[in-house]
Amino acid sequence: MNILWRKPFRFLGMLANQTFTHSVYSSAIDYKFLGLSVRHYNKIYTRTGDKGTSITYTGERRPKDNAIFEALGTTDELSSALGLAAEFCSEAGHPLEHRIQLIQCVLQDAGSVIATPASSAREAHRKNVNFNTDFVHDLESWIDEMTEQLPPLQNFILPSGGKSASSLHLARSVCRRAERSLAPLIRDKEIDEETLKFLNRLSDFLFTAARYCAMQEGREEKIYLNPKERKEKSVEDKGAKS
Repeated sequence: MNILWRKPFRFLGMLANQTFTHSVYSSAIDYKFLGLSVRHYNKIYTRTGDKGTSITYTGERRPKDNAIFEALGTTDELSSALGLAAEFCSEAGHPLEHRIQLIQCVLQDAGSVIATPASSAREAHRKNVNFNTDFVHDLESWIDEMTEQLPPLQNFILPSGGKSASSLHLARSVCRRAERSLAPLIRDKEIDEETLKFLNRLSDFLFTAARYCAMQEGREEKIYLNPKERKEKSVEDKGAKS
C-alpha cells in the first residue's frame, strides 16, 4: 500500500473507520500543517496504538475504549455485516447489492463525523467532514418502495427467512447497537444528531429489506409465540411424532 497524503483527510469518507479504529494511517498525518503535508506510508501497522490509545481526526489521542472509538468500531462492524448481507443478496438475485454498497459509503461518511469531536475540532477539520443528510430521504423512499410489495405486518417476527433475510436482520441488530453508541456523544454535543437519524432510518430499511428478501424467496418468516402458544405448539408437535 502506498498512500500519498496531499490533503490528509480528503480520503476520510473512504477510510474513516479503518483510520480511527485501528490507527492504520494516523502516523502519515501532519496535524500542524493540515492539508499541506505530503507523506508516503507503506505498512499496514504503525505500532502507535500498542499502548491502548488511538487518535481522532482532530489529532487528539484517546483511550481505545473511549466513546468515540466505541462508536467508530460499531459502525465498522455494521459495514462488515452489510458486506456479508450484500453477498447473500447477490447470490439470491436480490437487487439490493448496489444500495447496500451506497449505505456502506455513507457509513464511512458518518465515521468521519464521529472521528471529529466538536470539543477538539477546528474549522479546518470541519471543512473536510461532510455528511449528506439527504440520504435519509433515499432510505425512506426505498423503505416505502419495498413496503408496498409486502403483506401487512401482523405479528412480531423472529430473525429468519433464509440467508439473505437473516443476514440483514443481523446487520439491523448491529445498527441498533451503533445507534446506542452514538447516544452519549450526541448528549455531550460531540457530534451532530443527523448521524443518529441516518442510523435510525437505516435500521428500518434493514428490517424491511429482510422481509422483502424472505418474500421474494418464498421463505417463511418465523413469528414470536407467547408462552401459551408455545405450549400448544409443543403439544401439537408431540402428537405429530406419536
